[in-house]
Amino acid sequence: MYLLPSLFTAGNIAAGYFAITQSLQGSILEPHHFDYAALAIGFAIPFDALDGRIARMTNTTSEFGRELDSLADVITFGVAPSILAFSWGFRMLPVGMDPLLRQKLVQLGGFVCFLFLICGASRLARFNISSDPVPKNPGRPDRKYFVGMPIPAAAGVIAAVVHGFQGHPFNAWTAILWMLLVGLTGFLMVSTWRFWSGKEINLANRHPFQWIVLLGLMIYLLVFFSREVLLLMALAYMFSGVLARAAYSRRRHRRSEHQEPAVGTIHDAGHTTK
Repeated sequence: MYLLPSLFTAGNIAAGYFAITQSLQGSILEPHHFDYAALAIGFAIPFDALDGRIARMTNTTSEFGRELDSLADVITFGVAPSILAFSWGFRMLPVGMDPLLRQKLVQLGGFVCFLFLICGASRLARFNISSDPVPKNPGRPDRKYFVGMPIPAAAGVIAAVVHGFQGHPFNAWTAILWMLLVGLTGFLMVSTWRFWSGKEINLANRHPFQWIVLLGLMIYLLVFFSREVLLLMALAYMFSGVLARAAYSRRRHRRSEHQEPAVGTIHDAGHTTK
């Protein structure tokens, strides 16, 4: 039984290794390798979600399993997407463009992809040493949240965009947008903003018929409209953390504006009385 969750972790590593090899084989003439790499990262996300849950259900959690899971996440959701982001978004820039501009974009893009890897590794290290962390913008008490964007979701953003383009590289100006997106994703991983964890969902409970229909509809959409659905889901989850942070800052700003006049009125009244 102790081997069972480790098998899912091994599947996670295998998907990451396959994604790396496909990213290195991809080219303008063979863009399907980039698409295969993106799909491999996407398939690794369920493996990562199941290994820990299976270990808890079978009461086979161990320090070895936790360490192996963290190392697997660094490979599959850190190294693999950073190589994919660089190979697809920057290494495949058109050779006919301005050589100096191309060189600068490749160099800067490689640095941003490296930052993505460092942010992902730092996110995992912080998660491993934290006990009951609280985000800077707390949410509803009945829900559980991640502090910072989890690294599988960040890797999912990279994979969803590549899969959305079916592995076909793009030009220099869209490469700049790609650079900004990769950098933003890395920043969200090391931020202290809240992201929904979904841990309150209990699959062991009995679910009504509506949930079965919804699950069937989701599977249908993922099979026949995977490019659009996965891209929409990944970007929606990423920007949910940004919007939650913006809404929290706006509420705090409004509260401070309502408190300042009250303090000023008390001060003026005291001064008048004196």
